[in-house]
Amino acid sequence: MAMKAEKKFESDYYPTDDEPFMNERQLEFFRNKLLAWKASILEESSGTIKDMQEGTRNIPDVADRASEETDRALELRTRDRQRKVVSKIDAALRRIEDGSYGYCEDTGEPISLKRLDARPIATLSLEAQERHERKEKVHRDD
Repeated sequence: MAMKAEKKFESDYYPTDDEPFMNERQLEFFRNKLLAWKASILEESSGTIKDMQEGTRNIPDVADRASEETDRALELRTRDRQRKVVSKIDAALRRIEDGSYGYCEDTGEPISLKRLDARPIATLSLEAQERHERKEKVHRDD
């Protein structure tokens, strides 16, 4: 019961740069953000599965059937992307547990709080991400 009260108390908390990086409050903030995001994705996908199971029907018009199949394919692609996001969320939650969350995989430097707030699954600082993308572009253009 005390845990719920604590989370409610912290609901107006927002991490700032003037406190120790990845202190307990910040870790809890990002843990809650990640868990809420994951719950939202899982809830959405279970609705999709239910809709697809219920929505299977015989549509006589070829154009309508093709349109529905295209919609389903798009929905399945979206779900696949979200499945990958869930796996990245799980990896971020593991990093919170092992103490490596919030630090760049390339440099070991802290990832900015603004970046983590916008993309809580980030594993690279903005600078490292930009270097990575430039390198990728060079190899793609070869």
